Amino acid sequence: MDLAFFYFLILGFAIFMYVLLDGFDLGIGILFPWFEEQNQRDHLMRSISHVWDGNETWLVFGGVVLFAAFPMAYGAILSTFYLPIMIMLFALIFRGVAFEYRFKSNRSKAWWDLAFSSGSTIAGFCQGILLGSLVQGVPENAIMASSWIWLTPFSIFTGFAVVTGYALLAACYLYMKSRNEIQQRAATYAKRLLLLIFFFMLTVSLWTVIAQEDIRHRWFDGLNPIILSPLPILSIVLGVIAWRSLSSTQLESRSFWCVAGLFLLGFSGLVVSLFPYLIPTQLTFMEAAAPDSSLEFLLYGVCIFIPLICGYTLWGYRVFAGKIEDYQEGY
Repeated sequence: MDLAFFYFLILGFAIFMYVLLDGFDLGIGILFPWFEEQNQRDHLMRSISHVWDGNETWLVFGGVVLFAAFPMAYGAILSTFYLPIMIMLFALIFRGVAFEYRFKSNRSKAWWDLAFSSGSTIAGFCQGILLGSLVQGVPENAIMASSWIWLTPFSIFTGFAVVTGYALLAACYLYMKSRNEIQQRAATYAKRLLLLIFFFMLTVSLWTVIAQEDIRHRWFDGLNPIILSPLPILSIVLGVIAWRSLSSTQLESRSFWCVAGLFLLGFSGLVVSLFPYLIPTQLTFMEAAAPDSSLEFLLYGVCIFIPLICGYTLWGYRVFAGKIEDYQEGY
C-alpha cells in the first residue's frame, strides 16, 4: 500500500510537470496562427527551441512509471484509448520535425508552420479528450464495446478546454519572455484566454458534479464543501492577480506563475474527485499496482532519475533565463 501510494504520487507529479512545461510550448504552437509575420513566428519558435524536447521528458517518464508501477492501468488505458494516443504521438512527431526543418527551409516554410501549429493543437486536443474520457468514467467492457467510446460531448469539451489552457500558459510565457509588440499582443490574448479558461473550468466542474453521483457526494457531503472551499477560492484569487499582472510590465513573470498555480489547483480538484482511482469506477491504484518486489526494484531508478531530470531542467531554464533576443542563432 505504501509503495503503491508513493508511485501514485510520483505519477501525479510527472503528469503535472508535463502539463505545466510541455503545456506552454504546445501552447506556442496553438497561438502560432495568430502571429502572422514571419519574424514574429521565428520569435515564438526561438522562445521554446531550447526547452521543448526536454519538457517532453516528463511524458516519457510518466509513461514509464505507469507501465512499470501500474501495468494493469497501462494496459487498460492504452487498449481503450489506442486511437487518440496514436494521433497524439503522430502530432508530436510532426511538431518535432517542424522544429528541425523550419529554420532551414525557404519555399516549404509555410508547410512547416502548418505542421508545427496543427501538431501542437491536435496533441493538446487529444490530451484533453483522454482527460475527459477518464473523468467521465470508462465502462468495464469498453474495449469490447467500441473503439470510439472515448468520443463523447464531454470529452470533446475538455479537449477544447485543455487547448485553451495551454494557449493561456503560452501567452503568459510570451508576456514574460518578450518585448514590445509581441509582449502586448500576448497580454491581450492572455486576458481573453483567462476569461475563457474560467468558463471551461466552471462548466466542467458543474457538468461532472451533476452527471456523476460519486463526485457530487465527494464535494458536497457533510463538511466537505467547507474543507474543499480553498480550491475554488484560491483559483479566483490567482485569476485576479494574473489579470492585474498582465497590465504591469513590472510584474511580467507573476501572471505565468499564477496560471501555473491555477493549473495546480485544477489538478488538485481532479485528484480530490477521482482518488483513489486510476481508471474511475473500475481500477484503483492499489488494484493496478505491480507486485511489491517490482516496486522495490523500480525504487532505485526513480530515486536516481527524478533528481537528475529536475536538476537539468532547472539548469536549462536558468541558463536561458531572461528575454528572448531575435538574433539568427537564438538568444
